[in-house]
Amino acid sequence: MMKIRRTPDRSAGLMKIGIDAMGGDNAPSSVIEGVAMYLDKNSQDSVVLFGNKNVIEKVCVEKIKDLSRVEIVDCREKIEFDDEPVRAIRQKKDSSIVVGLKYLKEKQIDAFVSAGSTGALMAGGLLIVGRIQGIDRPALTTKLPYKDGQYLLIDVGSNTDCRPINILQFAQMATVYVSKIIGKNNPAVGLLNIGTEENKGNELSKQSYEILKNAKNINFVGNVEARVLPFSPPDIVVCDGFVGNIVLKLTEGFGLLFFDLLKDIAKSSFKAKIGALLLKPYFKKLKGRYDYKEVGGAPLLGIDGIIIKCHGSSDGQAIFNGINQAKAFYENNVLELLKEEITAESEV
Repeated sequence: MMKIRRTPDRSAGLMKIGIDAMGGDNAPSSVIEGVAMYLDKNSQDSVVLFGNKNVIEKVCVEKIKDLSRVEIVDCREKIEFDDEPVRAIRQKKDSSIVVGLKYLKEKQIDAFVSAGSTGALMAGGLLIVGRIQGIDRPALTTKLPYKDGQYLLIDVGSNTDCRPINILQFAQMATVYVSKIIGKNNPAVGLLNIGTEENKGNELSKQSYEILKNAKNINFVGNVEARVLPFSPPDIVVCDGFVGNIVLKLTEGFGLLFFDLLKDIAKSSFKAKIGALLLKPYFKKLKGRYDYKEVGGAPLLGIDGIIIKCHGSSDGQAIFNGINQAKAFYENNVLELLKEEITAESEV
């Protein structure tokens, strides 16, 4: 049996990442596969796995080479996707999400990565870790593809009902994130709406437009329609979580449809099969640009700790990329920069 360390070794000053080993459709196998990939490429970092010790140990022995950099915290409960989030956080105290977030709150880990319930992760982030001072509501954000690259969409599902101040803070947090993680200075921010005119949309859209237009610390470029998102969106597209989640899932759906149609065409005739064989390397490259696995996860911005939410159906590659997002967030000091930005805006 592998040795389980009970207290994190912080003496090296390197990153220690908490992982919800029981979160996601393919847990714990795919989660630990992603952890193994990460540890192979980051020889000084270590991880803390939260979940059922007996199950996790067996998979770790099979997949991870250096077990000395792995700590397991035994959690006997699991939050299911259909659990009511707040109730689950309050009642399932020994779940991998609750215990992992407590470790994050107590700074025993530097970040927490989970492919589990989005609602529970959001509720736990608020109730256990807490918000950045000045932030009204945290938000999930993710990168989505367009013709020439990727843009950032925020919020993608954590807040279905919003006020204009929420939309403004989403834009502020996303601006810091894009500047520091993606490296795009002064990124353009667009408000997702049903038209480009200033007076378009519902009351939330109209009021949000006014507050965004007058903000000093974002590069607001006006309204943006959904039909331009696949072709020429601004660097950041901001909206409430209800609309954002629909955009996210529609984008994923169309991506799957597109490649299914390509497969059908490729099988339609002998000539098509030959053409598809010749184009296979290019199709593979194209698919990589539109695959959620390459994005890895969505950072939960506005929580006073680094939390990365991975897709529920994540495989090892997606978990690996999600952990890498946490590392980039940590190394670029994004959390402190977010705090500074919100504080500076509130003092204006």
